[in-house]
Amino acid sequence: MNNVISVCIVEDNNDIRQALEQIISMSDGYTLLGSFPSAEAALIGVPRLKPGVVLMDINLGGMSGIECVKQLKPDHPDILFMMCTVYEEDEKIFEALSAGANGYILKKTAPTKLLEAIRELAEGGAPMSSQIARKVVAAFQAKNNASAGNSLDILSNREMEILELLAKGMLYKEISARLSIAQETVRKHVYHIYEKLHVNNRVEAVNKYFGR
Repeated sequence: MNNVISVCIVEDNNDIRQALEQIISMSDGYTLLGSFPSAEAALIGVPRLKPGVVLMDINLGGMSGIECVKQLKPDHPDILFMMCTVYEEDEKIFEALSAGANGYILKKTAPTKLLEAIRELAEGGAPMSSQIARKVVAAFQAKNNASAGNSLDILSNREMEILELLAKGMLYKEISARLSIAQETVRKHVYHIYEKLHVNNRVEAVNKYFGR
């Protein structure tokens, strides 16, 4: 805990900015290097001050906090950006993370929790409030399911039919009898299914079918 963490704040709401300034200034182990009311001011001030952590509001009056991070991060990869927001909007979360944000916290977070999150960030973690972490996980799961769903779109109707029967545990000869096609034709279709889904066996194919 000897390491003092230097912090800059970017927040356009005066009351919130002053409250954050107070929290940082009055806490042992943290030092406030500077505070900015806009992204435009931060673009000039942050590189000059070189803080360890920047608390960045997302919805600033002019340029957004996300755009500000996007511009600062490439030239200052060592500065860690913690996005502060009132909202838990999925799109904003991903935009911020892909812009280079390292953590994401809600403004209603209690001061002690905020300080813990800053410390966690400085020590190599990626703090997110539990509500936001849940959203990130849910969105990644949805994306994965969507991409699994999309990969099935490349199958022909006949291949899809065969994959459904494979998923029901039917054997090649049962499938050939059900669809009135030769067993060799079933085998060829299965080969194409594996090829298109980039899988090596029935289990992997069936997992894809169920979006796993």
